[in-house]
Amino acid sequence: MTLEVDALLDRRRQARRIAFWRGLAFVLVAGAIAVAVAMVVKPQGQHVARITINGAIVSDRPLMQLIEKVRKDKSVAAILLSIDSPGGTSVGGERLYDALRKAAVDKPVVAHINTLGASAAYMTAMAADHIVAHRTSLTGSIGVLIQYGQVEKLLDTLGIEVDKVASGPLKAEPSPFDAASPEAVAVLQSVVDDSYNWFVSLVVERRGLPEPEARRLADGRIYTGNQALEANLIDEIGGEEQAVAWLAREHGLSPNIPVQTYKAKRESDLSLTARMANAMIDRIFAAIGVSLPAITPTSSVDGLMSLWHASISSDTKVKNND
Repeated sequence: MTLEVDALLDRRRQARRIAFWRGLAFVLVAGAIAVAVAMVVKPQGQHVARITINGAIVSDRPLMQLIEKVRKDKSVAAILLSIDSPGGTSVGGERLYDALRKAAVDKPVVAHINTLGASAAYMTAMAADHIVAHRTSLTGSIGVLIQYGQVEKLLDTLGIEVDKVASGPLKAEPSPFDAASPEAVAVLQSVVDDSYNWFVSLVVERRGLPEPEARRLADGRIYTGNQALEANLIDEIGGEEQAVAWLAREHGLSPNIPVQTYKAKRESDLSLTARMANAMIDRIFAAIGVSLPAITPTSSVDGLMSLWHASISSDTKVKNND
């Protein structure tokens, strides 16, 4: 009799334990589903889509896709660019500008420059219908450059020679292994000037400035937000609150309209081998005293750059003419 009672009690304890763990599993699964839904499901009501432009600007396919997605989203009443970037590649800035101008046809775009919005980042800001910056934000640095190093003297010291066979005298020029020829520098200067003239034309068109005034401002210097306002490179001093207030004032949106951050889905990171190679390159450049701009793991800053960074220095560079 006692054994039967003990067995019955044991079965009941087991049943209670099973019920407890089933209940806990149900709660965990339900919680995970709720979190997933919260991450995927967008707000149903009208809202402002905040798109952040941080770090080095490069040709970023996920970001282009995000802008197009936001443009088509009927629940998005406006786009707020939150910019904190020194610029980056000219192509990256151009693609961002074109994508945002396309989006601006369907909904208003306002830009807020936080600490830094220079070079290609300022190019991006000009795609907006209204630019807001803080008094001490840094912006401007309108221009384009190509930088290249020379290690010819180092190779001579080490007794190393580098030869090449090329299809023409300007193929792969300038080379870091030989002094740049005047012809090679002239070719690069023509490339820089062409892109610089396009950048200046954006300033003329978007900021309503006469071309001589735009060129005077576009000598590569940076401006504080206060200086940029005086030069008509931005429209207002303030922060995100003032940017949303402008949307409410000029486009009939509620002053209390919610702002929702949208993030681009990042592509897969580099392989371990590539990361190790990048780390080795960083160490080599650090050893010879050259500072490289910080970029994301999938970024490349090859080609024309529209970038401002106080720590970058180079003895040899091609830049836009003043």
